[in-house]
Amino acid sequence: MARKYWLMKCEPAAYTIDDLARDGVTTWEGVRNYQARNFMRDQMQSADPSGVTGLAEIARAGYPDAFAWKKGHKYFDAASTPDKPLWYLVDIRFVERFPEIVPLDVLKKTAGLEQMMVIRKGARLSVQPVTKGEFDIVSKLGRRKR
Repeated sequence: MARKYWLMKCEPAAYTIDDLARDGVTTWEGVRNYQARNFMRDQMQSADPSGVTGLAEIARAGYPDAFAWKKGHKYFDAASTPDKPLWYLVDIRFVERFPEIVPLDVLKKTAGLEQMMVIRKGARLSVQPVTKGEFDIVSKLGRRKR
């Protein structure tokens, strides 16, 4: 099976690449968008400006998000049950922190990234597929000293 690449984003106040470096592995919970859920459930396998801060890999493939079953939790969803889960999460493992953030405006101006989902207007998913070519370009940008 061909290796897949993903862009996972969240607000820095919620969780940062430094938090992941400290923790080593974390769950990527709380996704409440069906398309993003489907990416995590079906396709994600072990494998201050907005921007890319580093790299992680899938430590555990998609599995049901039990927070959806906990009444009172901010991710609770009464329609989701252990027998018929609606929401999924993955575990991710820290790989590398870039020396500096690769800002979104740099991604927008970089040749080869024109079709990258995060560049498109309205693409707000917290989990997005990335092609091998896009991954290679972003990794190179991230490792370059500015």
